[in-house]
Amino acid sequence: MKINYKEGTWFAVPLRKGGYGIGVVARAKKSRLLVYFFGPRRESIPKFEEVSMLLSDAAISVLRVGHLGLIRGEWPIIGQVTSWNRSDWPMPIFIRREVLPPYRNWRVYFSDTDPTKRIKEELETNERPDLPEDSLAGSGAAEIILTKLLEAN
Repeated sequence: MKINYKEGTWFAVPLRKGGYGIGVVARAKKSRLLVYFFGPRRESIPKFEEVSMLLSDAAISVLRVGHLGLIRGEWPIIGQVTSWNRSDWPMPIFIRREVLPPYRNWRVYFSDTDPTKRIKEELETNERPDLPEDSLAGSGAAEIILTKLLEAN
């Protein structure tokens, strides 16, 4: 399958209950992406001019995702930023929560250039709901997550 995206590619995500959310590829390595997702829910795919001005701090979620939605054409590409500045779209610190005792939380750091490369973990003593979950979502899971987030807003 042909790679049809790169950093700075804006795309629409079909929501499970109709409409679209918006995403932008912030990092890409092999089949793994770091994506910033945005609302609100839209009835139709917006024009590039409507989304290209969005900033990272307006994102409703940041996820590490697989690329199948893009390369299969299920996530329609809206456009490509010509002057992409990676520093405006930082690699966040993620949180990993243990599901078995002793139920510790870990801050997880990834390479700034590679969303597949975990470089460090540190024990986190606070709950930190402000940090995104350390997970890798397939395109379908990302659609479900985004649908739930946009229903809540």
